[in-house]
Amino acid sequence: MFDQKDLEQFKKKGTTPQKVEAQLELIRNGFPFLELDAAASIGNGIAAFDETQCRDYIKTWDSYCASRHTITKFVPASGAASRMFKDLFAFLDANYSEPQTAFEKSFFDGIEKFAFYNDLNSACTANEGMGIKELISGGNYKAVVANLLGSKGLNYGALPKGLLKFHSYNDTARTPFQEHMAEGALYASGADGVVNIHFTVSPEHCPLFKDLAQSCSKSFSKRYGTTYNISFSEQKPSTDTVAAAADGTAFRNDDGSILFRPGGHGALIENLNDIDTDIVFIKNIDNVVPDHLKADTITYKKLLAGVLVQVQSKVFEYLNILDSDKYTSDKLKTISDFVAGTLCCRRKDIDKLDQKQLADWLHKKLNRPIRVCGMVKNVGEPGGGPFLAYNSDGTVSLQILESSQIDLNDPRKKAMFTQGTHFNPVDLVCAVRDYKGNKFNLPDYVDKSTGFISSKSKNGRELKALELPGLWNGAMSDWNTLFVEVPLTTFNPVKTVNDLLRPQHQPA
Repeated sequence: MFDQKDLEQFKKKGTTPQKVEAQLELIRNGFPFLELDAAASIGNGIAAFDETQCRDYIKTWDSYCASRHTITKFVPASGAASRMFKDLFAFLDANYSEPQTAFEKSFFDGIEKFAFYNDLNSACTANEGMGIKELISGGNYKAVVANLLGSKGLNYGALPKGLLKFHSYNDTARTPFQEHMAEGALYASGADGVVNIHFTVSPEHCPLFKDLAQSCSKSFSKRYGTTYNISFSEQKPSTDTVAAAADGTAFRNDDGSILFRPGGHGALIENLNDIDTDIVFIKNIDNVVPDHLKADTITYKKLLAGVLVQVQSKVFEYLNILDSDKYTSDKLKTISDFVAGTLCCRRKDIDKLDQKQLADWLHKKLNRPIRVCGMVKNVGEPGGGPFLAYNSDGTVSLQILESSQIDLNDPRKKAMFTQGTHFNPVDLVCAVRDYKGNKFNLPDYVDKSTGFISSKSKNGRELKALELPGLWNGAMSDWNTLFVEVPLTTFNPVKTVNDLLRPQHQPA
């Protein structure tokens, strides 16, 4: 099936024929749906805390930060922001010259409110000989958009979100990259005053990110009294996945080579695994707010982290007890209740295990990475949600699932999905060392039977694309998981450029 040129291509890619064939098999056969027990809700998989409890957890986190631990903020920031400007690209291609759709009208009505307005106005003046207001008054709307998106202007249509100006301040503007720097100083600074932030970026954009980091680190350090350690990585070529043609064989380019595509954000589990740290915060690049609205973000990031370190402390205590072989039946019952109650990992036949079997099973379930995930109330946003799902060993545990992982033709499961009370905003705090201080090898905890298959095309030819298990879906399937309710004010993503006109992204 594969010739010598294919084998040489695989070697350069860092993959094998067996791995490629296994991926093609997944594309041909598809992924099984996950079996659901219930949608997680308050009291059944999702914890909610009162003000006193919140303060206690925040104190726990502040105390942890003051001790000798390494904390890292991990921000996926790869890819161009082209989808953010989809409607404006459509406007450029439209057979009309003035705004017609509600989106187009909103964009131009609010154009002076965008943080990039001054830059855009300068680009228009340089390239068109007149500013934005003059172009609009003359009906030349498309010139404004062309200067925003095109390479002759700001080139926003080809840049990643992390480098776009999102928020206006008195005499400057900030990108999401800079807002994450500000956030990091406020909840992820260690005892040494160092803020470690790791961004995953595309190779073509990495120099731009590095330039921005170098240009603003000094001023941010002075403002927040911290030192920044900013690092970058790129999605590994070895995590790219093969594309399939309509007949299920490998899709071949015009030159005969096999087409590989980026394996989705699940591939970033490899990047995460390479970071030497104790605790990792994970948050999407576009979920940021200006300084005057950061209070809730800081409070609830610290809350999630406080929950994590308290649970980790209890897990370590129990693992040391299980290692000692000095446990009693009462102590095993206490540990079992913790696994079932706090970690929501439940086993139906647990009463049939003898003492040694129970101790071994508890040890196996406790000794794995831990994540605490913030969950917001469901307001109809597309995407994944929190569920109690069955694992291959028959146990039930907490999982973040996407709609494609659920059999929506099953009325019971569709009802769980559509009536779920909470939504996943991608707000995670993770513990990645074991009770002996060793780093977990995170790829060992990926559920390889999960993933996504999507229909794409290249040069007019249809293809099937394979995405690896999502970073917070199947890539963390075998982690110990806790869900905690956080307020909707902590979730302010920017999916389209007009989202920047929302009050959450405007100055005070």
